Amino acid sequence: MTPLPAAFATTAMIASVVVTATAGDILTASAMRQIGDLDRIRARSGILGAAGAVLSNTRFGIGVVCLALSFFSLLFAFSHRDLSLIGPAATSLTFVTNALAAKIFLKENVDRRRWAAAIFVCVGVALLAF
Repeated sequence: MTPLPAAFATTAMIASVVVTATAGDILTASAMRQIGDLDRIRARSGILGAAGAVLSNTRFGIGVVCLALSFFSLLFAFSHRDLSLIGPAATSLTFVTNALAAKIFLKENVDRRRWAAAIFVCVGVALLAF
């Protein structure tokens, strides 16, 4: 049985990875939708115009910062806990939160198969935790 402070620390590490990764994914996806078709921008303004459109988008920049924080949170978690727990829990819970956030923030149609997969992922993570 894991002592309560260690279990809390593990949960906090996994949560920080999941929250920052989900925020980064949602922000970058939203930014790319806001920017539009990069092929059209490239045809009109060249490759530098397309790169400028992406790099000058604030939402994209914040998303990249969130993804970087997620990466460093994952490294921190790996240095303190077992890969066999952190790796599957963080990636699978990110899948679940991405589906939920895509439905809420991006208004995507998340079908029954994806919700069923999310439930199976939650069950798998619960089995890992106990």
